[in-house]
Amino acid sequence: MNKGQFVDKIREKTGLSAKDAENAYKAFIETVVEALREGDKISLVGFGTFDIGERAAREGRNPQTGESIQIAASRSPRFKAGKAFKDAVNS
Repeated sequence: MNKGQFVDKIREKTGLSAKDAENAYKAFIETVVEALREGDKISLVGFGTFDIGERAAREGRNPQTGESIQIAASRSPRFKAGKAFKDAVNS
C-alpha cells in the first residue's frame, strides 16, 4: 500500500474529504517526527510505541579496503508493535 492508497483508506473509514484525509495523514507524520526529534516517546495503547534509539560512535572497517574508519554517533527512530496489534495481524 502506498501513501495515496493509505489516504484513500482513511477517507473511506472516516468519511473525511480527500483533502482532510491527506491533512490528517500529514499531521500524524509531522507530530511523530517532531515528538521524536524532541526526544519524546509516543505510546499508542493497542498499536505500539515510537521512540529513538541511540547508537554510540564506533570504529568500523571499509569492506573494500580494510581501512579503519570512524562511524559517527547517530539516533534512529524505532517502532515496537503492541500486543493487540500483533494479535490482530496474526489472527
